[in-house]
Amino acid sequence: MNLLDLTKSELERFCIEHGQPKFKALQLTKWVHNKGVHDFAKMTDIQGSFRDFLSQKLNIYIPKIIQSTKSADGSEKWLFKLKSGEVIESVIIPEGSRITACVSSQVGCAVDCSFCATGNQGFSRNLSLGEMLGQVWAINYLSNVGRVTNVVLMGMGEPLLNYSNLIEFLKYLLLDEAYGLSRRKVTVSTSGIVPFIDRLRVDCPVSLAISLHAANNELRNKLVPINKKYPLEQLMRACRNYQDRAPRKFITFEVVLLDEVNDSLKDALAMSRLIKDYGVNAKFNLIPYNAYSKGVFKKPASEKIKGFQTKLQELGYVTTVRKTRGDDVEGACGQLSGIVNNRISRVGVLEKSEIAGLF
Repeated sequence: MNLLDLTKSELERFCIEHGQPKFKALQLTKWVHNKGVHDFAKMTDIQGSFRDFLSQKLNIYIPKIIQSTKSADGSEKWLFKLKSGEVIESVIIPEGSRITACVSSQVGCAVDCSFCATGNQGFSRNLSLGEMLGQVWAINYLSNVGRVTNVVLMGMGEPLLNYSNLIEFLKYLLLDEAYGLSRRKVTVSTSGIVPFIDRLRVDCPVSLAISLHAANNELRNKLVPINKKYPLEQLMRACRNYQDRAPRKFITFEVVLLDEVNDSLKDALAMSRLIKDYGVNAKFNLIPYNAYSKGVFKKPASEKIKGFQTKLQELGYVTTVRKTRGDDVEGACGQLSGIVNNRISRVGVLEKSEIAGLF
């Protein structure tokens, strides 16, 4: 059994059921998550006989790093092979003292946004708690970039559709004895799964980012098909309710700018109007489209991107344009793993040497 797959309460119950006090679970958590120790024999404040027992009953399994590709801008994309043989990816984005881990929550994605490389590869399954924690653990303790300061669930998958594992993952990120991050430093990005936005508000409110992309249902239905189930009216109400418990008291709206689709000044005005009509405190994060092999869209000219940003700023919104990080190593989410998973589906599990040969 993988210790990383045990929730905090399950680890406490495991210790109690095997004759140990409840606080032993916290000691184990400190050793594994806070200190990066994965050898029970080195956990010196735990009784030797219990350490021996732990080594017989549990393991600490970290997904295997099969490829690490560094971009010229310093960001780094890691491919992890899971026990199942499937491949997922994480991205490390260093910027000064801030080290952001962009983490995956699913193998593939079922939401199927029309501009997304991950959605194009389809959906396999949810990641386990251990597979999610393993990504952060590996970046903390197997990379040379330093300790993660920010975590964003913007990698492969729709995190709110893996809700039970997501909540336990967030609890470990926030736990002082584990990763000790503040709620402001943890962001869940969602395409708009309204019932789970409402639940997240109660269960574990962290920073929330909404993949908006359009200000009317007709266009958003085409770009983000889940909008047909949870249209903008429902989504905006959920955002308005969430913001009173959000760590920064605002919601970030992400807009992937697509040439001649949603990049006009009219589109910017419509987004502003939508946000204001529902009384949502908003920040905008504009994302120039990252092209991939099967994509049908194009990236707008830099002048159009700048004009869109300026218009939103004039309307009173903090508006940033996300730097295109890692595009020279297929930095858009799902690009690299999609290539590998598609190949695996045809020929079975690949070894590291075979994967390296694909690129």
